[in-house]
Amino acid sequence: MAATYTAGASARDNVRLLIADTDATNAVFEDEELDALLVLESSNVLRTAAMALETIASSQVQVLKVIRLMDLTTDGAAVSRELRARAAALRARADELEAAEDDGAFDVAEMTVNHFSWRDQVYNQALREL
Repeated sequence: MAATYTAGASARDNVRLLIADTDATNAVFEDEELDALLVLESSNVLRTAAMALETIASSQVQVLKVIRLMDLTTDGAAVSRELRARAAALRARADELEAAEDDGAFDVAEMTVNHFSWRDQVYNQALREL
């Protein structure tokens, strides 16, 4: 298993960019792992990046906890909170983009049964486009 990165070359590389995992020699995720996350999130780059950050956050909590050694202090819980906040922001952005694509996921279908209702429908459509 290996890790590769070329800016903007693929969905996997865009995920790496969003999670700041761009150093291929010291990568957090292998290519196959990111590909698996992309499958789990239906190839949505923002949602995949959020899931990757959540994975890192849970790993940080397990490994680092709070460590004080001489003048050095690490706080895995604080790092985890920041990563989860970034993941939540990415998921919110993905929701916004999906809502914009669906135009609010709400549409109106008007039926015309005669000339008068057709004229009303044309008038209403013109009002909606203003």
